[in-house]
Amino acid sequence: MTAPSILRGVFAPTLTPLKEDLSPDADRWIAHCKRLLDDGCHGLVPFGTTSEANSFGVEERMDMLEMLVDAGVSPGRLMPGTGLCALPETVRLTSHAVELGCAGVLMLPPFYYKDVSDEGLFCSIAEVIERVGDERLRIYLYHIPPIAQVGYSIGLIERLVSAYPDVVVGIKDSSGDWNNLHNILTNFPGFATFTGSERFLLQTLRLGGAGTITAMANVVPRTLRQLYDNWESENAQALQADVDRFREALAGYSPIPALKTIVAFRQSDPGWRTVRPPLVEFDDEQSQDVLEKCGLCGES
Repeated sequence: MTAPSILRGVFAPTLTPLKEDLSPDADRWIAHCKRLLDDGCHGLVPFGTTSEANSFGVEERMDMLEMLVDAGVSPGRLMPGTGLCALPETVRLTSHAVELGCAGVLMLPPFYYKDVSDEGLFCSIAEVIERVGDERLRIYLYHIPPIAQVGYSIGLIERLVSAYPDVVVGIKDSSGDWNNLHNILTNFPGFATFTGSERFLLQTLRLGGAGTITAMANVVPRTLRQLYDNWESENAQALQADVDRFREALAGYSPIPALKTIVAFRQSDPGWRTVRPPLVEFDDEQSQDVLEKCGLCGES
């Protein structure tokens, strides 16, 4: 049995289009996923934060993932989010992804209880690994303390990697803290470290990182791919600046409704603006403001 390859590149935590009744629109979602791959993404992260993952149930997520693979998207390019607060549900989603042939899973720590110890978090991830019990499992830890308020310390990463070196193979660092990301990159050479903020993509690649898993890949995948492919070139810094400008234009907006507004505009499909509560979609005035600040109103 061939082990999954370690993932690298530009990955999009895919936005999830919704129908009027707030159920996932699988057809539009699959089309969006395929478009992202055609436009330069190396792979996709269904059910990441940008996907509104924690607003969807286990059955919804499993059904959609199966439909995506059945539609011809290679599971070798998928890293679905599977980390939930309930251990059995995390195990179920993770096992399902492995059985479909996904190259990896992105795993939040159990995040409901705050101020838990590294020992408790280690036991949680270890229990998932043992219960899944499949040599094909590859876990990419998801460190996003600004939202989860629970994260993976350097010491915890070291312990997990030491205990499960063939399973815990990477991390997405969405701390927004360059010092933390730098510590991971320098303490774990060879570990597949993805920056969750494309602002750090060039720096991450220069220190041997794997790439980026970023919400912005939903709207500027070609720009990100160009930077990834040319990070050693003389114009790499200019390419990074191009990436930064789009991020800066969205500063101050709720990111998921803003990104959905951009996709809605580009697809001439206002239904793309729909989000699941507790998020709230942008009204016409907010949408117009986002598009103007991103310089998109003149796009054909």
